[in-house]
Amino acid sequence: MRKRIALLTAVVAAGLALSACGGGKNGGNTAGDTAETPAVPEGGQQLDVQVGPSPETIDPALNAASDSGNILIHAFEGLLKFDDKQNIIGGVAESWESSEDGLTWTFHLRPDLKWSDGSALTANDFVYSWKRVADPATAAPYGYDLMNMIVGFDEAAAGEVDKLGVEAPDESTFVVHLSAPCIYFDKIAAFVVMSPVQQATVEANGEGWTTDPATYISNGPYRMTEFTDGSQIVLEKNPYYWDAEHITFDRIVWHLIEDANTSYTAYNQGEIDMIKDVPTEEIASLRDNPEFHTQAKMSTSFMVFNTQKAPFDNPKVREALSLAADRKYLAETVLQGISSPAENFVGPGVSDAAPSSSFAEVTIKKYGKHFDVDNYEANLEKAKALLAEAGYPNGEGFPAFSYLTNDAGANMAIAEYLQSAWAELGVTCTINVQEWKTMSADRRNGNFDVARHGWSLDWDDPSNLINLLETGNGNNDGRYSNPEFDKLVQEARDTVDVEKHYDLLHQAEQLILNDAAVMPVVYSNEYWLMKENVKGTWYSPYGYWYFMYGTKE
Repeated sequence: MRKRIALLTAVVAAGLALSACGGGKNGGNTAGDTAETPAVPEGGQQLDVQVGPSPETIDPALNAASDSGNILIHAFEGLLKFDDKQNIIGGVAESWESSEDGLTWTFHLRPDLKWSDGSALTANDFVYSWKRVADPATAAPYGYDLMNMIVGFDEAAAGEVDKLGVEAPDESTFVVHLSAPCIYFDKIAAFVVMSPVQQATVEANGEGWTTDPATYISNGPYRMTEFTDGSQIVLEKNPYYWDAEHITFDRIVWHLIEDANTSYTAYNQGEIDMIKDVPTEEIASLRDNPEFHTQAKMSTSFMVFNTQKAPFDNPKVREALSLAADRKYLAETVLQGISSPAENFVGPGVSDAAPSSSFAEVTIKKYGKHFDVDNYEANLEKAKALLAEAGYPNGEGFPAFSYLTNDAGANMAIAEYLQSAWAELGVTCTINVQEWKTMSADRRNGNFDVARHGWSLDWDDPSNLINLLETGNGNNDGRYSNPEFDKLVQEARDTVDVEKHYDLLHQAEQLILNDAAVMPVVYSNEYWLMKENVKGTWYSPYGYWYFMYGTKE
């Protein structure tokens, strides 16, 4: 099979990361009714970057992708945030504390906070914004996972948003009441989805508030001055930001480019200072280039099955399709060694209970490797046997199905490889290629058989990945549901015993692996090009670049 699919090595790749996305034009809105970017103030600096094409959304509450997340962390700021060592530090909250029983979290806001239009920002803005994330009318993908431990969430998720246990006893104090302790709640408070949005702007402009600089009111280091879908988003320094004196770049221009070759050309011509999407065929020649950077990130790329449709409701079918893929070949050949083959679901970089420990290493020590990536031929034989046990010997009687993907990066090459791999089982798969915005919506709405997926963890806790498969999770696109699994992750969420928390998550991971709930294929690493004269920026293993404190020499 490897000889037949050798053609897949010559591909343009950006990896399988969740951030691969696309979009179309909406006509564009710009400050001052001009598509031309005004000059940077004398003595100021502009940074030009490419981290993806047109984002599906730049509404904090609706975001579920790292490309738009990169823009959001520059435009908004929540109660807490991460520093360059991934420590939790104060954002708009200058101090915070939790009660002894862990059920009450109190955040004290910095004085004189303002929105980017100069109006006052208070604790009541967080009350509104957090209720908005819980509101079923918002349909926030992260709503359940981020808020189900808050008092009154079930009622809020049913439409009674005022039952959510958040309050503002005064304009500078925000209080959250939990129904059970959550040992990582500070990380939730630092997540960009939990950023405040201005109620008057959102309610007056509906969904369009995010695409017009006049209505895109934010509270972070930068404010929008141009939105031209399919071209660029321009953010300029926000003079009302509480820490504006330490923000260095006066302007960041986000070039919305989907094609890696186009990005690479613009980079080489000096039009862009940093690009995320680098053509795969260039990687070998760039490895010794000081402008080429690689870094591990907490990310797993996987395929998701529509478990509500036959035959993908059968675990044996799902496991057969999963074992038919040669993960080592995908990582080392199709993806040019930038990724590593997935042996379980949670990959490297994610901590376990003990200091400096690895969840993935503990998994292997306790349970072994679910996928033997060095024994593909045996995996294929097992896959054929499982398919026969499911009632489809040699694929006989198995219905033709489609694989949903977008065509950015290596996604088509991976799709073609999977098509060939599954053909070894005697089954027929067609490839359904869509632009990112359509694909993402179809996947979320269950309009697929099998689809590409991936997840970069938003904070260092394996629950952020494992909980995707929980019943009711807005990012559970395959609608997988298992009461035993739900019980394990709920217990892990509720306990204050750190060792028990991780042990329960190990058990949950084993359950979904044995049930073939999803099809993990590779652990993704990040790679990008950045000009040597750009200094002081940093990359987070959660999939974000922090440009706001950088300079150009």
